[in-house]
Amino acid sequence: MARQLSRRKFVVYSLAASTLTVAAPLGCDATTAEGAEAADSAPRRPSDVLVTGTDEEMLVLEVTKANKVVVRLPRVEVGQGVTTAVAMMIAEELDARLADVDIPLADARTKGNQFTGGSSSVSSLYGPARELAALARAKLVTAAARRWRLPARTLKTRNTKVIAPDGRSATFGSLTASAARITRPAVSSKPKPASRHRVIGKATTRIDARDIVTGKAVYAGDLAVAGAKPTVVARPPTLGGKALSVDSRAARAMPGVHAVVEIAGGVAVVADSFHHAFTARDALKITWAPGPLAPLSDAAIRSRLRAAVPRLGTPPRGSTQTEAEFEFAFVSHAPMEVLTAVADVRATRAEIWFSSQTPMYARDSIASAVGLPESKVKVHVVRGGGSFGRRLNHDAAIEAALISKAARRPVKLMWSRADDLQHGRMRPASHHRIRASHARGRVVAFTHAMASVTEAFEARGPSAQGRVTRAAARAAGPLPSDSGLYNFGRVSGDSGSVELAMPLGAWRSVDSGTMRTAEEIVVDEVARSLGKDPVAFRRTTLRSKGVKAVLDKVADAGDWGRALPDGHAQGVAVHEEYGSRVACLVEIDAADPENPRVTKVVMAADVGTAVNPRGLEAQLMGAAIDGISTVLTAGLHIDRGAVRESSYADFAYARQRHAPLRFEAHIMPSRREPGGAGELGVPAAAGAVANAYARATGTRPRRFPLNF
Repeated sequence: MARQLSRRKFVVYSLAASTLTVAAPLGCDATTAEGAEAADSAPRRPSDVLVTGTDEEMLVLEVTKANKVVVRLPRVEVGQGVTTAVAMMIAEELDARLADVDIPLADARTKGNQFTGGSSSVSSLYGPARELAALARAKLVTAAARRWRLPARTLKTRNTKVIAPDGRSATFGSLTASAARITRPAVSSKPKPASRHRVIGKATTRIDARDIVTGKAVYAGDLAVAGAKPTVVARPPTLGGKALSVDSRAARAMPGVHAVVEIAGGVAVVADSFHHAFTARDALKITWAPGPLAPLSDAAIRSRLRAAVPRLGTPPRGSTQTEAEFEFAFVSHAPMEVLTAVADVRATRAEIWFSSQTPMYARDSIASAVGLPESKVKVHVVRGGGSFGRRLNHDAAIEAALISKAARRPVKLMWSRADDLQHGRMRPASHHRIRASHARGRVVAFTHAMASVTEAFEARGPSAQGRVTRAAARAAGPLPSDSGLYNFGRVSGDSGSVELAMPLGAWRSVDSGTMRTAEEIVVDEVARSLGKDPVAFRRTTLRSKGVKAVLDKVADAGDWGRALPDGHAQGVAVHEEYGSRVACLVEIDAADPENPRVTKVVMAADVGTAVNPRGLEAQLMGAAIDGISTVLTAGLHIDRGAVRESSYADFAYARQRHAPLRFEAHIMPSRREPGGAGELGVPAAAGAVANAYARATGTRPRRFPLNF
């Protein structure tokens, strides 16, 4: 789509005494783009630094007089490196120094695409960002040619400058005002062919790396919004519990306390510092009514899920069956940065600062919650210290807005780690039933039925947020099996659900993290029953040449089949999604089956063009840790309506001591446009860890994490 954008789909903002500003629509058709051009004729205020357009759907590139290239990004940076990837695209096409490219985050807009999720950010921005920068470069070159009265084709660009054959040079910033007035560039505005890329595809350190490690990077908790006071909330001991009575006299009398406010989720304390707020919170005397899940614990939920799985039907006549059932626990996102939001809600307007993957929807939800028109609510998007799907939802922002309104003052709300683990969003628990039917040495039918917990509307009441996970839609109809990867004859799937009043959310890789894991375990077990090597069996049954290629790569690089001591083994798994494919080979030391340790991980990925291979390697490394964690140790227990875990001490995510001693990432060369990568590696990593453990211990693991 991006390559087909015509010149009419680009809007150039030309203002006297201003800067070159070029905008490209994201995902709109020709009619929409032409309308944007018409809207652009409206008068605007000039600026010495930035000029912004009226069509908020635009990806806007601005060249400032200070020789900075600024692109206000309609996505959020939550550690995945999207700002670096976009900066690389811009630097590539402009021939700018990467250090001269700034990628601030855009506030919530009124239209367009500001969704960060589904591993779609790089792929959705790759075309528009490069087209945008290529057009800006053409205008800058044309401006220099007119200044020097030289043919534009004789000029070059390098290091954020235009350079003449005689050695003269001009910075982009010095040309920006004249370039803004150019309507017909004298040179081509087409992006470079991949063969000329010098930035895209080169392993690059993140542009924000130094700021992150030195503490200069700003998160919501670092903001100093005028008058915003630290705020925390006392929450019920069970999910969905309610306060029956509140005695706040002692808390209100404590030094530094400004307000105590009752809200739907508990009782908020606003104070001079978080120390004051937590101390006063602990002094509250609250009588709680139990939540709707109080009668339920893990065993009952697992039983309901098992009963909700649809029947598998009748297998093909004359076939032999390999059958398995799997249970996956609830899992928290547990990002390093706890949920934090700053809110200033007044009678006629509201302003909110927080990290959001869905800022436009968040603005609308906040407006509804506080009773203001959407046009009167401004949402500032702040970088986040991790997400993994957690910031698709905006519980904390809505809560902060309601507290600010009730307290009649700006607040800085922080959820504690316990708050998010015990009352925040989590990956749904699920139960899977799989049957592979084989005859004459091959699989002739494959069926995968499953059931997962879905969120009852009553869990959030009137302020319920939209369900953003695919899992929530399962009850509406059959869920196709992911086994289309393999030539397994008749492939089918179905789904059921158990509706519970608990907060659920999209967790990295969503359904694939459980479905593919379960299926890759069964693929290994089918291979074993047929007397075939797991890698060899996959090679003969995989449909995609691309998946076979990444499998071959990890098998070769990881020395598949090498001799290992007793209690040690290798495992392998593959996955294909988001226009990309990945394979993972794992070695595990399970000599002590109660304390297994993954010692080596080799991953290979084909994501099309890897804009930043170093960033992709980091994504794959994170996926490996996710697979290790959710298969071996990390999950949430439900104990009489309450989440038992309350900190990193008991939510047993992998620590550095659990990381593989050796990690390799192999990026397959490709000239295709980028596919998705952020969530790609999790299912393959989880499946490989489970298969390695099974081979090392001679067992057939069925419940994950294994320590449950």
